[in-house]
Amino acid sequence: MVDSESPGGYHSYVEFEPDDSNLGTSFKYDLGYNDDIHAEREKSVQQSNENKPRILLMGLKRSGKSSIQKVVFHKMSPNETFFLQSTAKITKSDVSNSSFIQFQIWDFPGQLDFFDPTFDAEMIFSNCGALIFVIDAQDDRTEALNRLHMTVTKAFQINKKISFEVFIHKVDGLSDDSKIDIHRNIQQQALDDLADAKFEDIHLSFYLTSIYDHSIFEAFSKVIQRLIPQLPYLENLLDIWIQNSRIEKAFLIDVVSKIYVAYFASDNSPVDTQTYELCSDMIDVVIDASCIYGWKEDSDGLAYDQESQSVIKLNNGLVLYLREVNRYLALVCLCKEENFDKHGLIDYNFQCFKKSLSDLLSKTHPAIK
Repeated sequence: MVDSESPGGYHSYVEFEPDDSNLGTSFKYDLGYNDDIHAEREKSVQQSNENKPRILLMGLKRSGKSSIQKVVFHKMSPNETFFLQSTAKITKSDVSNSSFIQFQIWDFPGQLDFFDPTFDAEMIFSNCGALIFVIDAQDDRTEALNRLHMTVTKAFQINKKISFEVFIHKVDGLSDDSKIDIHRNIQQQALDDLADAKFEDIHLSFYLTSIYDHSIFEAFSKVIQRLIPQLPYLENLLDIWIQNSRIEKAFLIDVVSKIYVAYFASDNSPVDTQTYELCSDMIDVVIDASCIYGWKEDSDGLAYDQESQSVIKLNNGLVLYLREVNRYLALVCLCKEENFDKHGLIDYNFQCFKKSLSDLLSKTHPAIK
């Protein structure tokens, strides 16, 4: 088992057959030292992963599960997902971008039989934080709804703390009226099936998603937030920052995946998709410009550091404001141009916010500076 880490903080686990051709040429191999080292290292990695919540990606074949994972967490272009092979076995990916976004994603093949004697449902669902079931909105939904019902009821009987999420996927190209109708029909049928089976305690959340826009990132953001125990404290910090800096809306965004870890608005309004897209795109603009004009030869990873900040004035009288929080988090805000006149106050309040967030991290994740 090899644990390889990519620059974005994602680990993939690849199984391979050991090569015994060189075992006789090394004295250490004869004594078994190397085996002990690898065994200890693998045990350490497994123990670390066991402490992370799991997100299970399930659904029928060709529903778009692997494409979602590749686009959101591996920065694959949506057009490149056409060449992905159908998932033949359970694949596991370790996501560890920042202190808040740390979990495992298990991608399940669509043909998996939960009632197969070899399927260890207890092991899979017992440490599961969220179960995402993907339904192809452009395909026949009868079989998908049956599989959804069977999956969530089986998982709920093992672990009642699982957060159940339903991604109504591939809605790109559909009219707004069709999206509303499909969302309503799937939600109604799924909830009716649970009620008929006396599983009213199971709560399902439904999202319309597509890999060709920000809807998949917004949906995944809401899933991730359910797994962050510090979320109330983060929202409280954002609330204080907004009130004292005359900010309209603020996002705490993971720079690598563009998932927003926390959000707060001065008027308590829900997330506006257009605003989220602007804030997400601003991060790309800052990093792209930094790669061209601010890249240092001795730097590694992203062209993003403690000096990263940006101000973009929009033609509607609003201002986008970005500041680096830590290596993988950015605070992106939206405010009125007339409220952006006191830069010193805003900068001072941001330093207070950053220190408070650092104190929160030091208590919950002592190893992270």
